[in-house]
Amino acid sequence: MRGIGLNRRDVLRGSGLIAAGALLPPAMPAFGEASGAGYPKPGATTGDRIAIGKDVAIVETSYGKVGGYTDRGVSVFKGIPYGASTAGAGRFKAPKPPQSWTGVRSSRHFGPESPQEYRAIWENDEEGFLFEWDYGRQSEDCLRLNIWTPRTEGKRPVLLYLHGGGYSVGSSSELKMFDGVNLARRGDVVLVTINHRLNVVGYFDLSAYGEEYAESGNAGTLDTVAALQWVHENIGQFGGDPGNVTIFGQSGGGGKVCTLMVTPAARGLFHKAIVESGATIRVGTQDRSRELAERTLKRLGIAGSDVKKLEEMPYAQLEAAASAEIAAARVPGPLNVANMARGLGYMPIVDGKVVTQQPFDPAAPDTADQIPLLIGNTLNEMTNGINHPDAFEMTAEQLQEKADGSFAGHGAELIASYRELYPNANPFQLWSVINTARMRGQSLTLAGRKAQQSAPVYVYQFAWQTPVLDGRPMAFHCAELPFVFDNADLCEHMTGGGEASHVLAGRVSQAWINFARSGNPNHTGIPQWKRFESNTQTTMVFDDLCEAKDNLDSKQLALVTSLST
Repeated sequence: MRGIGLNRRDVLRGSGLIAAGALLPPAMPAFGEASGAGYPKPGATTGDRIAIGKDVAIVETSYGKVGGYTDRGVSVFKGIPYGASTAGAGRFKAPKPPQSWTGVRSSRHFGPESPQEYRAIWENDEEGFLFEWDYGRQSEDCLRLNIWTPRTEGKRPVLLYLHGGGYSVGSSSELKMFDGVNLARRGDVVLVTINHRLNVVGYFDLSAYGEEYAESGNAGTLDTVAALQWVHENIGQFGGDPGNVTIFGQSGGGGKVCTLMVTPAARGLFHKAIVESGATIRVGTQDRSRELAERTLKRLGIAGSDVKKLEEMPYAQLEAAASAEIAAARVPGPLNVANMARGLGYMPIVDGKVVTQQPFDPAAPDTADQIPLLIGNTLNEMTNGINHPDAFEMTAEQLQEKADGSFAGHGAELIASYRELYPNANPFQLWSVINTARMRGQSLTLAGRKAQQSAPVYVYQFAWQTPVLDGRPMAFHCAELPFVFDNADLCEHMTGGGEASHVLAGRVSQAWINFARSGNPNHTGIPQWKRFESNTQTTMVFDDLCEAKDNLDSKQLALVTSLST
């Protein structure tokens, strides 16, 4: 791995994994030449890349016809409603089916995203450069999905992506990397991405105030189930196989994947699962969620008997009150198993109805026994140099101080252990890996519990160091996503757009595709990737040189665990 002490292998040109070059636009006619000018012929507008028109990409769904477009031969449909508007009386309630329509519904532009609070990170210049956010538009009519498919005939593996942002923010269209054309083309698969309710409109538990709100604490989870049900009923019309659906998600999206494993209504609607930087062993509890609701009502001056007033209250007022109560109750420290609910606030809860048990505590749920799992993290996650131009100037003394502060004076012992793995790392790089160890450890805990079941588990670590911003972002939280979606070039602000990123995108995306197809991520572009077992703990390290390593950091993680208890 570059800059942190692992060997680097030169990338071979012509490997077959580099995406084809972009098509050049047709030459314009010289001045005065006949160009067929006048009005174009009726029908589709067809060029080298895009085709769109009244006879292009028309598909019949259960609710009516939708009209999309084609992009490099892939049919694209955006903003399709899978549920009715949740505004007004629908707020906090289980989703209802969308209204049917006549004619062809234009489905060529992303639909609204869930209402959500302003994010301070939007003001950070370096993050803005890396992520290139598209903030979209917000509405409680947000139950929309998007589809990319190579053909509308046949039966292909289906991948349904759940976006990150905790359970409070984010959308399926806020990042360029979520474009599905390259993934669909490379793997001959169907990609689905969705929006669903978030924060106070998705996870606000009013169950103590009447039967009609019995499922309110998991409304956002029920939205994801409704999307899966829509896929089950309709994806065959788009060339997908409803009997081979993989759910995958990153960060909070990974948590949503874990939650769906213990959601009875989702059983049989998906068949494989991928969790990226979002291992969730426990979700919230109903006593905690009801306490939050009670305090929020008190802050708003609303009696329990008048809770229906919340249905018409402006979203901003409701969200501000609930978030203030979450902030007041938040506990310091990492978002680990013990304080996840108090740290995040908004999240699914075990209510005994929608979510029937903790996802992976004390063991993997029986409902997951036959579901293959792919799980992992980025090497550096949240501890990176984004927005910190002087990050790599950290001294050995500062590293020692940080490690001592986090591990009760045992910093020297921990630094020495991790220095065995990364002998050439600078102090900040080493601190990043140490401070990310708990997230890595949580993924391995979940993997170990899942490995006791029938279906296989595969574990990865994305270690590739981006060259942008002098390499300070390293393998940051979200860094693997352009590679998973085979969009290294589209996301060149993150990847640098160089040849190495093209090659690695081919290797990573093909592993995800193969896993979706068969439950096994192996392919000829990477070393043999063994399933995870408790004694070997095999991890596929994705870097310029991809390596499958047994017990990669088992000794170090054991030390972190012993010093954290």
